[in-house]
Amino acid sequence: MGKLFDVSLVFTSIPELLGKLPITLELALLSMLLGLILGLVMAIIKMHKIKVLTQLTNLLISLLRGTPVIVQLYVAFFGIPMFFKAINQKFGTNLAVADIPGIAYAMIALGLNQAGFMAEIIRSALQSVDNGQIEAAHALGMTYPQALRRIILPEAFEVALPTLGNALISIIKGTSLAFTCAVVEITAQGQIIAGKTYRYFEVYVSLAIIYWVITLIIEQLIRIIENKIRIPDQVELVNFAEEDATHDKN
Repeated sequence: MGKLFDVSLVFTSIPELLGKLPITLELALLSMLLGLILGLVMAIIKMHKIKVLTQLTNLLISLLRGTPVIVQLYVAFFGIPMFFKAINQKFGTNLAVADIPGIAYAMIALGLNQAGFMAEIIRSALQSVDNGQIEAAHALGMTYPQALRRIILPEAFEVALPTLGNALISIIKGTSLAFTCAVVEITAQGQIIAGKTYRYFEVYVSLAIIYWVITLIIEQLIRIIENKIRIPDQVELVNFAEEDATHDKN
């Protein structure tokens, strides 16, 4: 009878699992970028209360936040090819649906899923900036783009950073479901190894260790970035005033 728990297999599986780590990170970062872009657009629509678009955005956010990510992955994996096939049939085009890689479906699904959360994160961060600072910036002669670049975005980013870090961790964990779109990332690789060795518990312990270490690294990086970008109140305004005064003297 073999060992009940093979500790050595836990550590020997890790290098093989890490071979798929680039795919996991690529998928996570692309999904994060897509989520940020879409989330920013949604946040702007909600902040400016654009008619019709605001209602549609609220409906989309509710849908994305109210359904499981694995269901969204399946909808993307089976729905997007059907959409392109329908276009081919209607317009006589020849879009190569079969050539779309599985990682593209996973990225779209995970990116959309995160966009629903990003919209609220970004909106809250932008609204957290004190209106008094914005008014002071205008009083000093800043244009809105200058105020946005010097005051609003830096402060909003600082406020949103911890939550964005948590969102990145959430996406990395979410990539473990990308096997539904035929993407072989570290979790799918773990399933392959476990299927060969029949040592499922040890392999999943290896996966748990990898995800845990990734989470610890991201949390530490976020802390480092927070310390580096922390901006004392009014620093930007003072610097701008000094630059403006120097310019007037010249």
